[in-house]
Amino acid sequence: MTKLLIHGVHVPGSALFFISLQYPLLLLTLSPAYATQTKHFINCGSSNSINYVTRNFVGDASSDSVSFTKQNTSILSSNESSSVSAIYNTARIFRSPSSRYVLDRTGKGTHIVRLHFFPFASTSNLSEAVFNVSVNGLTLLSTFQVPSTTNSPVVEEFFLSINRTKFVIYFSPQGSSFAFINALEVFLVPDGFIPDSAPNVRTVYRINVGGDEVTPADDSLWRSWDPDDNYIDVPNAAQNSTHYGRVLNYQDDLDKYLASEQVYQTAKVMSVNFTNGKLYRNTTWSFKANANARHLVRVHFCDFISPSPNTVHFNLYFYRNFTELIDPYGKNGFRVQAVPFHYDFLVKPGSSGLVKISIGLLNASIYQQAYLNGLEIMEIIGSWDSNYMPSEKDNHNVGLIIALVSGSITLLCIFGFAAIFVCKYRKPKKTDMPVWTPLPAFRGGSKLTEQTTHGSAVPNFHLGLNIPLAEVHFSTNYFNEKLLIGSGGFGNVYRGTLRDGTKVAVKRSQPGSGQGFSEFQTELTVLSKIRHRHLVSLIGYCAERLEMILVYEFMEKGSLRDHLYNSDFPFLAWKQRLEICIGAARGLNYLHKGVAGGIIHRDIKSTNILLDENYVAKVADFGLSKLGPLDQSQTHVSTAVKGTFGYFDPEYFMTQQLTEKSDVYSFGVVLLEVLCARPSIDPLLPREQANLAEWGITCIKNGNIDKIVDPVLAGQINPNSLRKYGEVAEKCLQEEGKERPSMRDVLLDLEFALQLQQTALKRKIYGDSATGSSPVFTLSNVRKLPSSSAAMIEEEGVATEGMYSCEMSMSEVFPR
Repeated sequence: MTKLLIHGVHVPGSALFFISLQYPLLLLTLSPAYATQTKHFINCGSSNSINYVTRNFVGDASSDSVSFTKQNTSILSSNESSSVSAIYNTARIFRSPSSRYVLDRTGKGTHIVRLHFFPFASTSNLSEAVFNVSVNGLTLLSTFQVPSTTNSPVVEEFFLSINRTKFVIYFSPQGSSFAFINALEVFLVPDGFIPDSAPNVRTVYRINVGGDEVTPADDSLWRSWDPDDNYIDVPNAAQNSTHYGRVLNYQDDLDKYLASEQVYQTAKVMSVNFTNGKLYRNTTWSFKANANARHLVRVHFCDFISPSPNTVHFNLYFYRNFTELIDPYGKNGFRVQAVPFHYDFLVKPGSSGLVKISIGLLNASIYQQAYLNGLEIMEIIGSWDSNYMPSEKDNHNVGLIIALVSGSITLLCIFGFAAIFVCKYRKPKKTDMPVWTPLPAFRGGSKLTEQTTHGSAVPNFHLGLNIPLAEVHFSTNYFNEKLLIGSGGFGNVYRGTLRDGTKVAVKRSQPGSGQGFSEFQTELTVLSKIRHRHLVSLIGYCAERLEMILVYEFMEKGSLRDHLYNSDFPFLAWKQRLEICIGAARGLNYLHKGVAGGIIHRDIKSTNILLDENYVAKVADFGLSKLGPLDQSQTHVSTAVKGTFGYFDPEYFMTQQLTEKSDVYSFGVVLLEVLCARPSIDPLLPREQANLAEWGITCIKNGNIDKIVDPVLAGQINPNSLRKYGEVAEKCLQEEGKERPSMRDVLLDLEFALQLQQTALKRKIYGDSATGSSPVFTLSNVRKLPSSSAAMIEEEGVATEGMYSCEMSMSEVFPR
């Protein structure tokens, strides 16, 4: 049987590497009994009907439900091959820029759309065709070209949310080229098949883990599933396990369609074992992905591995920044084995464009196992073009479109108010949609913000910072996807340029982003009353048409974390790192002491320390900030815990009493990040090293601080500067807040560490702190200088995409 290539799935080469993520299972809405009541299977360029894998592909020239533009030709293969289906022996060729197919009676809901391409031998060289494909204004393929070297058909597959009775698909040749298609499929899938957070996606990978290829004939929706062998990093770390014929205990009708039965009857299974003398406790798969797009990642499980229910549970990892416990019997409440279930994640790859997914054991017991049955990676391809209008030939649908739009607006208003009521009185559910951004991310969901209750998103702050929405649209070219530079808890971030030439970063809220009105209002309130060289500055905001938009000056050099972990960014020398830490400390000291009442940031981390074109550090992202104690009789602010895992002040976490010393603790974690160039939490490391704060303190106390230094800094750090720096970090990370220094003391000590690094001295400072050939220094010409922050230098700050990468927020776990 012909092997179809789902374009992008069969990527040759070895396993690849990737970056970043976030949270758990999305329970999809159950559908009523499903039947493909609306379906189109089209044999393009022909008047003949052909049966192919239990589907009847009707010739487009004879179908009464299909029409296409007249500027086209049909073409027949000059060398019909028995190795491919007859649907690949004809094609429809388009040469006009406005060429299109129109399918009637499509139905409303999520549809699978498959485009079949095969450049057979003919009078026209089909492999030279370069063209775009779009649907009602939504681009599916851009400058698409089928390689001439392919010997198999290429199938591009999409899941599209279609709410129109006519389905119009455009083929637009590029330049003097042309477009072609061999076959076309459009049919409805069950309700809830694709989450609302990702309404339009393109299939990139569909993997049957631990099993053979699954062909369309063995799948209820005629999908192809590829073996995982080309994507697993260490093949010996897990073994294939098959249980063909095993009866599956589906919990609802929808689950029967989410994956082929063969996918749930095969798995890769790992257990504690030595292979070639090496102990494997994780199995990892790596995938190439579009670095500039978000992806829906669906992970499939079915437990036929456990000897009995509730005996096997394990961890699922995305890269090294997120762990999800897979415990079907405890978390999902299953009482029997062989129950198919899945987890959905929204994923935004980093600049490397690589995705790593791992399963790992909870401990080293020989009875522990972990397994994975299947996974899918689907690229989110955007939203429908709001500027799309029907052509003159479609004018008879204008009334229908207007009616649909009007009805949709009414329904949105009704559902919006209902959602506010539900969200206000319900606790966050663990079934909310997770989001994976370039760093450990917040937990997303469908929660609406208070913006839905206002004519605009916020009341009039009278700040003189209001920017018209038209100006925002101009600066971002109507939020052009090409200008998207990041996404975070609040929403997407775009690079922009105002009419006066000022470069800006535009942070736009989006539904389901996990942060909303309260964060928007907090950031406005804080940034409107502070101004400091080492704090980002707000240029303005926009609150028109239910939009919540914040506009900052653009930060040229990204975030501190970018330069510590991202190989695409320039390497930071030790002196630069010290200066960056000092700048951030000055900004925090100003927040704590330079503003009436004081402000506690509450989310200090390396992604929220930004660098301008001169590598001047600025503290960013004040959406979680809190006003400190109002008078001297108060020592803390009682508030629910929010922030980022790995940076939490343990005292704040236990007591929910927030103080300035909570920021000091988080800053101590940042100091270790700067020194070690590793994440605050790394679940793939040995247990004693997984938490950077705990591991760093242990090494400092044991006199092994030199063992944890970033290897690229070898030979750069004066040992006396290193010793002082370690002391500062250790003080910041004391468990009790009263034992930690103030930010002003931290600042003075860091300035002293910089002096030790810069000043040539003649004798030892700390006795055994410098040994062997290391430089030997004395304190004779060094004095502690008062912090320059005492002058409260106030000037414009700038912002950058680094501020918008965010880590897992506790706002959904611990409601405010």
